[in-house]
Amino acid sequence: MKRTRTALAAPALVLVATMALSGCGDSDSDSSSSDSSDSRSDSKGSAKSPGSSEKTADPAATLSRAALTKNEVEGYTVKKPDTKYAFATAQDQVKLDKAVCAPLAYATNQLPLGTPKADLIRLATGAKGPADFTYVTLATYASGEAKTTLADLSKAVRSCGTGFSAKANGNSGSYSSVTAENAPTPSGADESLAFRVTTKYKGVTHTMRAQAARHGDTIAVYYAVDGMAFTQARPGNAEIGRAVVKTQSAKLP
Repeated sequence: MKRTRTALAAPALVLVATMALSGCGDSDSDSSSSDSSDSRSDSKGSAKSPGSSEKTADPAATLSRAALTKNEVEGYTVKKPDTKYAFATAQDQVKLDKAVCAPLAYATNQLPLGTPKADLIRLATGAKGPADFTYVTLATYASGEAKTTLADLSKAVRSCGTGFSAKANGNSGSYSSVTAENAPTPSGADESLAFRVTTKYKGVTHTMRAQAARHGDTIAVYYAVDGMAFTQARPGNAEIGRAVVKTQSAKLP
């Protein structure tokens, strides 16, 4: 059986919870080091400028230094998610019934918004049990692009209230609603927006939550899922780990 992880396909969320409990749902790599090996980058920032002997800032390395480490958030364990369980590993793999909803599909499936210079993902688990997930997707952009990218996400929230569906790599699923929410702007952020999404699985409604915060030219997207709610056939009402947001925000410029 092909094992997958996705916020869109409810049966895959059941697999997430099962894998988390058995310890096989996360990457074996330890995120306690600040290397940039897991950061996706367009490499533009690492090139030498003409006539200069110094390298410009490497966006992937800079972002990796800002990423949460294993035991940095009290009550949580932070790891790098294993991409083999991902709904999609690139934006162009995702096909939607409503194109305007694309930023929502990316935000809820740990894909970067817009066109970043570099991005990475972390998964914080454990505050309320091993299937209490808060995903953190960090992405850094060329000057001014982060603000436009967040505006596109805001437009998607306003336009996709009745939900949307998506397909990628043989996986498919749908949200039944998207609703804007009020949430405190994380410390140090220039702006933020929050929303919740719902999906039904075997007649039970599950609510997941997200918040995107812009710190200059960097965007942090937090996404919360209660994986055990699916396996226990009870309504899910995930909440973003505020300690995760606080700790991550403190590491961003």
